[in-house]
Amino acid sequence: MTELLSADIQLIQAILPHRYPFLLVDKVEDIDGAKSARGIKNVTFNEPHFQGHFPGTPIMPGVTIIEALAQTAAVMVGVAHGLADTNMLIYFMSIDKCKFRRKVIPGDVLHLHVDTIREGSKIWKFKGTGMVNGKMAAEAEFTAMMDLTEKST
Repeated sequence: MTELLSADIQLIQAILPHRYPFLLVDKVEDIDGAKSARGIKNVTFNEPHFQGHFPGTPIMPGVTIIEALAQTAAVMVGVAHGLADTNMLIYFMSIDKCKFRRKVIPGDVLHLHVDTIREGSKIWKFKGTGMVNGKMAAEAEFTAMMDLTEKST
């Protein structure tokens, strides 16, 4: 059995180009090569989208949950392929079979489970589920293109 890896916030930032307010994953654990991983997003009221979504009833927008799943997948690929500090950019290509099952609100811990459906040199397909307290909040399949650009000096 291979040892499962993890990525703390420093490694996540070395892999992803995202920063506040759009870095949506705090830690990635149980990284099994490029096969699967589990991200963690601690949902707090301080996040900017809660000002307008919705005043008095803060709910994490579904699109940000799907983005958090995609960021978890990108970190998994980055760890598996040693892509830290490489200026990798990730572009959504499609989102399929997307369903939202429950609200995600401040105070929740969103567990982001991703599995690779198809691995390519640039184009990858994933299945992801977002869970809160063991209950599904969202699920989707998504395709992304991973683009390695030249590192600027």
